Amino acid sequence: VQLQASGGGLVQAGDSLRLSCATSRRTASNNALGWFRRGPGKEREFVATISWRGDITNYGDSVKGRFTISRDNAKNTMYLQMNSLKPEDTAVYFCAQSRYSVGSSRPEDYQYWGQGTQVTVSS
Repeated sequence: VQLQASGGGLVQAGDSLRLSCATSRRTASNNALGWFRRGPGKEREFVATISWRGDITNYGDSVKGRFTISRDNAKNTMYLQMNSLKPEDTAVYFCAQSRYSVGSSRPEDYQYWGQGTQVTVSS
């Protein structure tokens, strides 16, 4: 089971960025996926989750209205479109596979994690 996050970088406040998470075929089947992040000196924070069908999404309060999660099961890939980025969005972003078909905000519900991708937003 493998998850590979990519797409991070250095951007300015107000810019947009799209993260991708490539999953192995077995990873994506029937499982919700999610994004979490860890900012400098901060605890791990839930960002967003999407059900295995892609019909149920949920977002952390700090990103609602700015970030959009999606997935393409045919391509075994999940995305996180991040708009109106703020300096406080600076973090390492991780993708993860849930144990369940519908995701949650609880890290303990996720059984597999990818390596992170760094997002840095300058003011």
